[in-house]
Amino acid sequence: MKRGPLAGLRVIEMEAIGPVPWAGMMLADMGADVVRIDRPHAPSMGMQRDERFQITGRGKRSVLADLKTEHGRNRVLELVEQADVLIEGLRPGVMERLGLGPDDCFAHNQSLVYGRMTGWGQSGPLAHTEGHDINYIAAAGVLGSIGQEGLAPTVPLNLIGDFGGGGMLLLVGVLAALVETRKSGKGQVVDAAMVDGVLALMAPILGQWQAGEWIDRRSSNWLDGGAPFYGTYTTADGHHLAVGAIEPAFYKALIKGLGLQEAELPGQHDRLAWPQMRERFAGIFRSQTLDHWLRVFNGAGACVTQVSSLSALSTHPHLAARGSLQVVHGVLQPAPAPRFSRTPSAIGGPPLARASTEGAADRVWGSRDSEA
Repeated sequence: MKRGPLAGLRVIEMEAIGPVPWAGMMLADMGADVVRIDRPHAPSMGMQRDERFQITGRGKRSVLADLKTEHGRNRVLELVEQADVLIEGLRPGVMERLGLGPDDCFAHNQSLVYGRMTGWGQSGPLAHTEGHDINYIAAAGVLGSIGQEGLAPTVPLNLIGDFGGGGMLLLVGVLAALVETRKSGKGQVVDAAMVDGVLALMAPILGQWQAGEWIDRRSSNWLDGGAPFYGTYTTADGHHLAVGAIEPAFYKALIKGLGLQEAELPGQHDRLAWPQMRERFAGIFRSQTLDHWLRVFNGAGACVTQVSSLSALSTHPHLAARGSLQVVHGVLQPAPAPRFSRTPSAIGGPPLARASTEGAADRVWGSRDSEA
């Protein structure tokens, strides 16, 4: 019996890449029984697939179904009859053509929450256009806000569109719909679009821009690397430090640690002086090693942190103390988050092998009575 705040929840995850398996992992970590519907051939992005390192598959089971056949379609619909949630990330209209769209599923289970994850959404002129994370964050104004002015925008990891504005939006939408379903007894469709989620993440920046507090130009603002007190610096031995000294008290501690006198410097928020101040700070940071600066800023309250590489995560003292990373079946992976005081989450097992579960729906999940 799985544990966690979502124990007993039954989720169908249609095999996909990116945000859908990530959202399924989060649900599985929190105790949901997630069954992934695998197609005869795994989706490919031209890279070799090793199931051991497909961390988003952890804690799930899988059922093989050829959705282009009546047998495969019926197998999914049998599972739908006993499921609480279905999540899918196919292009708009594909599930309908397969006979597994919302109306098809609601005919078998009127209380099903049907979560749909796409880049552009289920409607609009770009709904059927191909794309990836970078395209959605480009359209939503995020990509154009990241990087150094005068150069092409910096390409970030796909955390913003795929997972922050995508998988997390799907997760929140599905859980909110479940709360409503518990009251009404009726399911509904959750249309989660990455472009919508990214815009939601941009709400504070959009507000600052309209208030005249944010300049629509890269490297010109307090959170985009323009401010000397919020950015990264290189040390004498080639390491990097992240500085986030926004509040006045933190800024004072930063100035003191750098050996400067605040009274002799331009004001913290004098934007015209920022480029010169950034160069001055950079020169000071480059004059000493990482160890030197870690000693100087240890406990100083200046919001100065070493920039970790992936290979250094397992030895980070704070992450180790919290158990933020776990080794499961020889693979390093993030511990379940968030943490619950009474119904703790757990990693349910290693990433699943394709088609790990055989048989009809009653043999996949059993009866509700058997779970009580």
